[in-house]
Amino acid sequence: MSTPRTRLEERLRAVAQERYHDRHPFNVRMHAGELTPAELRRWILNRFHYQRHIPVKDALITAKLDTSRLRRMWLRRIQDHDGATDGEGGIERWLRLGEAAGLDRDRLLSGDEVVPGVRLAVDGYVNFCRLRGPLEAVAASLTELSAPGIMLTRIDAFERYYPWIERAGLAYFRNRVGQGRRDSTEALDLVLTWARTPEDEDRAVAALAFKCDVLWSLLDAVDHADTKDGQGEGT
Repeated sequence: MSTPRTRLEERLRAVAQERYHDRHPFNVRMHAGELTPAELRRWILNRFHYQRHIPVKDALITAKLDTSRLRRMWLRRIQDHDGATDGEGGIERWLRLGEAAGLDRDRLLSGDEVVPGVRLAVDGYVNFCRLRGPLEAVAASLTELSAPGIMLTRIDAFERYYPWIERAGLAYFRNRVGQGRRDSTEALDLVLTWARTPEDEDRAVAALAFKCDVLWSLLDAVDHADTKDGQGEGT
C-alpha cells in the first residue's frame, strides 16, 4: 500500500526522469557524437559559469539548515566543488576538462564569453536558493537523481566520439557518478521528511521542475548562441 512519502517520491522521480536535460537536443547531439569541436568548447565554457556557482547556492542552502548535522552534510558539497585546498575539487576538474578540450583556463575564469541566457539561468537558480525555504531549495537539487546516468552516458560518448579530448579531462564526470548518488539519496530523504502536507509536496515538485527548466534554459542558450563572435572557434 502506497503512503504519502512513497507517492511523493514517485512524483519527484517522474519529474527528474521526464524533464531532465538529457532529453535536450543539444545533449542528444553531444551523446551521439554530433557536436563540432567549437560547439563542445562553447558548452564547456558556458557550463563552467554554472559549475562555479554550485558552491554559492550550496552555501545559501547551508545557511538555512538548523542543525549541525545537516550543515556538516551540506558543507561537504561545497568542498566537493571548491576542494579542501587549491588544485582540488569539481571546479578545478572542470577547468582541466576545458584545458583537455583546448580552452585556456584564464578564458574560462574570465567569464567574458558566457552568453546572456546562461547568466540569466544561473542567476535564477542562485536567487531561488537564496529566497526560498529549505524544502524548496533542497528539492531543486534533486536533478541529481538523474545525474549519475547522464555522467555515465557522457563518459562513454566522450571516449567514443571525441578522442581529441584527453581522457584525463573526464575526471569531473567520473567523480560525479558516486557523488550524485550519495547527494541525491541524502537530499531525497530530507525532502520526504520535511514535506508534511499536500502543499509542501506540491512545492517540492514545483521546485524540482523549476530546476529542470533552469538546466534546459541553459542548454537552449548554448545551443542557439551565435558562434560568429568566435566562441570556441579556431581553438
